[in-house]
Amino acid sequence: MAEKPLPDDKTENSLARIAAALERMSPEPPPLPVFAAAEAFVWRPDAETFAPIHKINRIPLKLLKGLDRSAEQLVANTERFAAGLPANNALLWGARGMGKSSLVKACHAEVSQFAAKMGYLGLKLVEIHREDIETLPRCLANMRESDCRFIVFCDDLSFDRDDTSYKSLKAVLEGGIEGRPDNVIFYATSNRRHLMPRDMIENERSTAINPSEAVEEKVSLSDRFGLWLGFHNASQDQYLEMVNSYADHFSLRIDPDDLRREALEWAMTRGARSGRVAWQYIQDLAGRLGRNLDIG
Repeated sequence: MAEKPLPDDKTENSLARIAAALERMSPEPPPLPVFAAAEAFVWRPDAETFAPIHKINRIPLKLLKGLDRSAEQLVANTERFAAGLPANNALLWGARGMGKSSLVKACHAEVSQFAAKMGYLGLKLVEIHREDIETLPRCLANMRESDCRFIVFCDDLSFDRDDTSYKSLKAVLEGGIEGRPDNVIFYATSNRRHLMPRDMIENERSTAINPSEAVEEKVSLSDRFGLWLGFHNASQDQYLEMVNSYADHFSLRIDPDDLRREALEWAMTRGARSGRVAWQYIQDLAGRLGRNLDIG
């Protein structure tokens, strides 16, 4: 049997050049995330990285007035998750400006302290933007092998007509082969209970071969959230309680009658009473009084 000819130097050099060219063409693998760098991150899918957030924009839980029942439920659910026990994905839905996203961030701060005292693994908050929701499986893949536990948070989550990224979210939350990693829980806020506008659901009903099944496909997304927390518009008394709480906490010296009158006028000019409107008034008041608002 004839022996195969050995490659000459010219052939070896050519192979070496081809291998080097292929290496240069191959993208550098993204660096492994360093979750010890901070307690909160923002997922950047374009760079496949987690940007650390060293100062989280949040308000202490004790300052969120009118949310006692919702806060109690969300904190309890999060504490169970931090302890490695079963817990539910949570959907915070309802009126604008009533503290949905503030509650998620405040809850993370509260439970992080609890977890540290109990010696549990680190609890991290990872924000994913609405427009990046279809990259959620890639985001979770980076967390699956970590020793930390993660609250993945999407603020103002909703889906419009012809938007199919909700299917990726459904598969990640409970469907699919892999599903949600054990060390990850998903919290979302939305102004819509079913995450989709009513006309979108009605359109599915009117154009589908089997209307009930088409509507079920859309509505079932919210069913993936085991914990639903509803937020409703504030009454005048609740709004004033928020204003008074902020004023007391930051020691803003103003006559109580003037505080009430100004706060009601502020709400009237904006056509709403909510936690957001109360906070905006307090910022205006603090500026006029020459005070900074250190929320810690």
